[in-house]
Amino acid sequence: MSRLYGDPIEVWLREGRPARFVWRDRFYLVRAVQDHWVTAREWWRTTDADPGERRFWRVEAVTGRDIGIYELRFDTASGGWLLLRAWD
Repeated sequence: MSRLYGDPIEVWLREGRPARFVWRDRFYLVRAVQDHWVTAREWWRTTDADPGERRFWRVEAVTGRDIGIYELRFDTASGGWLLLRAWD
């Protein structure tokens, strides 16, 4: 079962991929990237000349003894990261 969040997170990259992140004051270490995809933002919903892309990663990550699957999103236009979804 998954839950939707949309919470801002801080992410550290290694070789262009998420390696660790902080969500709700907890540190997560990425063990594996399960999937990665890119979508174009809706150009009609922004006034920017370059609306940018949204880059998604589905990762397996650990915090302490807990292991979970998390979907992370990076918005190239804003430079911000979100944790969109988590699986139990």
